[in-house]
Order: sequence, then C-alpha cells, then structure tokens
Amino acid sequence: MITLLSAPSNLGLRPPEPGSVPGSAKAPEALREAGLYERFAARGATDSGVVLPGRYVADDDVRPAGRVRNEAAFVDHSLRLAARIGDAIDAGQAPLVIGGDCGILVGAGIALKRRGGAGLVHIDGHTDFRHPGNSEECAAVAGEALAAAIGLHWPAIADIDGLSPYFPAGRTAHVGHRDDDEEQEEVRGLLARVTPAAEVSARGAQAVASESAAAAGEAYWLQLDVDVLDPSVMPAVDSPDPGGLSADELTALLRGLAPRAIGASITVFDPDLDPDGRYARLLVEVLSEGLSELGSGVRPA
Repeated sequence: MITLLSAPSNLGLRPPEPGSVPGSAKAPEALREAGLYERFAARGATDSGVVLPGRYVADDDVRPAGRVRNEAAFVDHSLRLAARIGDAIDAGQAPLVIGGDCGILVGAGIALKRRGGAGLVHIDGHTDFRHPGNSEECAAVAGEALAAAIGLHWPAIADIDGLSPYFPAGRTAHVGHRDDDEEQEEVRGLLARVTPAAEVSARGAQAVASESAAAAGEAYWLQLDVDVLDPSVMPAVDSPDPGGLSADELTALLRGLAPRAIGASITVFDPDLDPDGRYARLLVEVLSEGLSELGSGVRPA
C-alpha cells in the first residue's frame, strides 16, 4: 500500500534572490490542491501527514566555512523524516514523499541504511554531485544530494549517526542529466549506471528503466527531481535547463521503475513559478500514472 508523506523542506536551496525564500516548500500543498492526494487515495493510498522543517535562514554572511546552509535544521529534519519513512516501511507501506528540495534524499537514505540498506535510482536533470572534493562552493545540499547520499560530503551531512554511505555507489543508477553537466564524468566513474536525458529519448524509457533497475538491485529508493523534464514542459523549477524529457517519457520511466521501488521522493517543483496551477496539474497526471504501482513488486523483508 502506498502512503503519502509531505516533506516541505527548502533548507537545501539557495535563496532565489536576496531576502527571499525558495518556493519548493509549498509543493506538497500545491499538489494536494491539484488533486494528487485524492488520486492516490482513490486507489487505496493513505496519508501519513507532514514532517515540517525548521526555519529557512539565508545564513551566507555568518555561516562558518565547512558548513552547509541551514545545517542544523537540515540534519534535524533529515532525522525526523527518516523516522517517519522508517515507520511506513516497517508497517509494510511504500512511502511516497512529496518535497521539498532534493536534500530530503538524505532522510530516505538514513531510513533505509538503518534497515540494512538498499539501492538508489536517481532521476534528475542534474547529477547533484557537487562536493568538497570537487568544489569550493559547497553550501546548498539540494545541489549536492547525490554526492552526500553515497558518502562524498562533509561528515555532518554524509555521515549522520555514522551511517555513511546511505546508498552504495555500486547499487546507484542516475538518469536524466544534460550533456553539459560538469560532474558527469566523475559520476560515470563511480556509479553503477549513468544515463543522460538524451539517451532516454534515443533508446526509450522502457529500456533505460530496465537497465537502471537492474543496476540498483532487488529493491531500491526512487528519487525524482522534476527538473528532469524539459523546461518547455516544466518551467516551474529552480534550475530549468533545455534538453530534458517529455511528460510521456517520464511517465513511462516511472512506470518501469515503480514496482521494485521501496518508496519514492519527489522534489524541486516550485509553485511560486506556477501561478495558475497548470504545472501542478501536469505533475499530478505524471505521478499518478507513473507511480500507481509503487512498491508492488517489492518482496517483504
């Protein structure tokens, strides 16, 4: 059974402009208003409520070196989110976590590592692989989440409660980056499988889903950043880059991956960039069709 869990954290993002706050924290309620929770409830899904984040603070002027933005609040939210995801898994449910920014992947990773570990399929228009070993600008976990998930970040983020890595690199597949992604070669050298968006379009979503699932193993977490969609389809994200997937391609990719996923997280939709709700409604269609069988093929532990 699927259960929906809201995680409206924007703690891992840069401010869109000085003095403002990222809008991704509004995504769970915008998608609820657009009918997402109703669609899943009609198929028997439950609602597991919300894990609220701490206050977002643009702390660039006072943050010490070697720390990410909103670090204490980020770690606290990750631990509380991990507990709630873990409760759902222990109850035999498939958690569908609606974020929020990509940093919520850390909470999912903590929950799964505490239960013996799992693979990861990471669908994102960027590799999210900035880390202290390749950049002097580490501060926003949303752009560093995949690196943190496999243990390549400062210990305060990548080794919470001594659990690093949250996901093994050898069971992690990434899908969806653009051809100019700066970290793609490093990612290719570390992960089990890496597939750019152009290859999904060229070879077909079904083939890529099958290969990614095989790389991630028997059961895995499914992370979706909706900026994998082309900005002609989904401009309501913080970093829209051309060359992404169509809505049909993403739906097919999710449909192929969902059954063997222990759970999934959806991130970086920004309702502030969707004043009439049209992109929220599009996401409802993609997610309700693509994830309808989430967890259905996972064998009980």
